[in-house]
Amino acid sequence: MPPDNIHPPTIDSRPLAERLRPRTLDEFIGQQTAVGQGTAIDHAVRHDHIFSMILWGPPGCGKTTLARIMARETDAHFVQFSAVLSGVKDIRAVIKIAEEQQQTNQKKTVLFVDEIHRFNKSQQDAFLHHVESGLITLVGATTENPSFEVIPALLSRCRVIVLALLTEEDIDAILRRALTDKENGYGRYALTVADDALAHLVQIAGGDARTALNGLELAVSLAVADAGRDQPVEMNLADVTRALQKKAMLYDKGGEQHYNLISALHKSLRGSDPDAALYWLARMLAGGDDPLYIARRMVRFAAEDIGNADPNAMTVALNAVSAYRFLGSPEGDLALSQAAVYLATAPKSNRIYTAHKDTARVVKQAGPLPVPLHIRNAPTRLMKNLGYGKNYRYAHDYKDGYTIQDYLPEALANRRFYHPTDRGYEKIIKQRLDGWHRIKTRQRAKNTAAKKPAADRPPNAPE
Repeated sequence: MPPDNIHPPTIDSRPLAERLRPRTLDEFIGQQTAVGQGTAIDHAVRHDHIFSMILWGPPGCGKTTLARIMARETDAHFVQFSAVLSGVKDIRAVIKIAEEQQQTNQKKTVLFVDEIHRFNKSQQDAFLHHVESGLITLVGATTENPSFEVIPALLSRCRVIVLALLTEEDIDAILRRALTDKENGYGRYALTVADDALAHLVQIAGGDARTALNGLELAVSLAVADAGRDQPVEMNLADVTRALQKKAMLYDKGGEQHYNLISALHKSLRGSDPDAALYWLARMLAGGDDPLYIARRMVRFAAEDIGNADPNAMTVALNAVSAYRFLGSPEGDLALSQAAVYLATAPKSNRIYTAHKDTARVVKQAGPLPVPLHIRNAPTRLMKNLGYGKNYRYAHDYKDGYTIQDYLPEALANRRFYHPTDRGYEKIIKQRLDGWHRIKTRQRAKNTAAKKPAADRPPNAPE
């Protein structure tokens, strides 16, 4: 039986992203560390025991969808609430409805508050008693750090669930579901999408499922208009780039060209060649790569290849990220170019990178070594009696704010992970560390000599 024509049913005018929202956890794609089998949310849904929580993550990662799934699969009364449009009066109305649902239908109420960080203190206070009493199960969603945006009293009554950007594999799976879903997607229609076109939709989405689906929907609508009603549609990369007004990078099956370009930029920065760095940066921008992806790589470069040789490099890279977010393209592209030139011409050191890897390796090999007693905090009498904090030396009480003291576990005594270079600011750090090391060495030699029996000490050695 041939497929229906390409046009979606006119009876459902909802956006594609809304129509394709998963209805169960089994349909949900991505976020397996937060909602996968055996997680707290998975257990809560399957045992009908939803708890109050704050879903913290970037746009399009599934916060609203998860809230609706939890309400649907637990047969709860679901109320969606916008922190932008609602006030305390609206909150009271919701509480009244929740009371009626509890008394009349014996139903729990899941109150989903989108952008909960936009509520002021008095609005958040209005939830406290009702969350604590169990009248409502609060599910808040925020793109901001809840530690700063949600009042402590409310935060203490909720569990924070951290959601990440969806991976490219997740976005690809979501788009392919849209193309094959016969009920809410394009599975009933004569539509094919080229792999490179799909790859471009994945790339520009930046981990945001809503952006990916909106892009697909727009591209399909334009392709349908070009082909005419009742005609099969074969959508290629040109159709997608025209619809989204954003050029695609040169993609092969594995996206090799993209990684070749970012590798060329990274190595040009490391090789202190600002001209090559500017060229590869311009190539990536012209190819339609995400400028914020490039900026993130430059922040990583500042830590990995410059480090403390020029601590200001990290500031310049982060400022480039902020400037681009504020200005956008094309004005913000200049901030990226400025950062690229600065990073390329800065003194280089990978000693932070190597120290980090060495430390991580030792931690993995040595396991959880105990904290030395003298640098443990002793807030209780019992801890003091056990020797916590005994003989700790407060550095500010000594000359130049430095005193000899061991801070590593005994098994790692005298171990050095960080070995600064003689380049840039690290030269100053190296001089400082070498000076402290000499002081430690002399003092330990004196301590060793003082502990030797008199017959073993050289003539004129101090008693």
